[in-house]
Amino acid sequence: MRAHDPAKHAAGTAQYHINADIMYALRKYVQATGDEEFLRKYGAEMLVETARMWLDLGFYSDAKGGRFCINGVTGPDEYNAVVNNNAYTNLMARENLRYAAEVVESLRTAEAGMYDALAQKTALDPSEVNAWIQAAGSMYVPSDETLNVILQDDNFLDREPWDFRNTPRDRYPLLLFYHPLNIYRTQVIKQADVILAMFLLGDTFSSEVKKRNFDFYDPLTTGDSSLSSCVEAIIAAQVGDMDKAFRYGMAALLMDLADVGGNVKDGCHIASMGGTWMMLTYGFGGMRDDDGTLSFWPRRAPEENAILRFPITYRGRLLCVEIGLDKVEYTLREGERLVIRHEKQEVELTREHPVAVRPVSRR
Repeated sequence: MRAHDPAKHAAGTAQYHINADIMYALRKYVQATGDEEFLRKYGAEMLVETARMWLDLGFYSDAKGGRFCINGVTGPDEYNAVVNNNAYTNLMARENLRYAAEVVESLRTAEAGMYDALAQKTALDPSEVNAWIQAAGSMYVPSDETLNVILQDDNFLDREPWDFRNTPRDRYPLLLFYHPLNIYRTQVIKQADVILAMFLLGDTFSSEVKKRNFDFYDPLTTGDSSLSSCVEAIIAAQVGDMDKAFRYGMAALLMDLADVGGNVKDGCHIASMGGTWMMLTYGFGGMRDDDGTLSFWPRRAPEENAILRFPITYRGRLLCVEIGLDKVEYTLREGERLVIRHEKQEVELTREHPVAVRPVSRR
């Protein structure tokens, strides 16, 4: 059991993004397993209800040029609580709405019986799907043209900058030493927020956009949450800042092993452990699965003689990836055939030809 976090009570009750997070996980699960039956029987209903929730929570704002806005929410960063148009929340809600419309329309056109059962169970009206598509297409995402970055929320730049220079190292995590209201009023971040969106929705943003936003938000992020270092390591690796990727990666890896937060006595950081695996595979391994196809943009190992090796099961096939200093080896351990991508190159692995070796990019 984790220690009590005084910043979480007020913030947590407004973290509506969790609904979209679960639907994001649903999509990843279906892509990775091919379990369409689960999607039809259970997932579709969840998508209908979460899409309805977003439509009920948000509204079309005249002040934002008629864009769909979501006010009074808290994103992943609990140091900025109950804000308007948290970018992460809006971006993930947009994906939730789009996926719900996609699945419902697929059932309507291809599996009429399943669609009828879903419509009867949820009292679904076809006009609702059009409303979801409209809201997703009109979703407002705050940005600043001068800085050329996505804003964490509408008023992020209006807050007073946190005085990092005069904050002693022994006063972190801030939530244990400062009142939440003092934190909420300032420009300081507990954990990756916009940067998390750029990882989860990676194909939505170019490398240049990721780098600009990473460079802007990294100095403002305290890492007071154990969930932050792994995500920052992944994006640092994606934008080519391997020094920070390694530094944040080690912080994630040693969170419990070295008691980085000084609170292992209260329990292990299970989510951070999962994040460590993601840091290695998505970060240094360069794995992507944005469109349902595994692709890899592996990074050079952080140490000259280091080798990164990991297995991954995808749609019933077992793939082993081994990354060295100059080459990466893909091996199909189980399954008849698997098509992946090495950077932009398609690679076909079969039972007869299970191994492919490609160079590690020096970019």
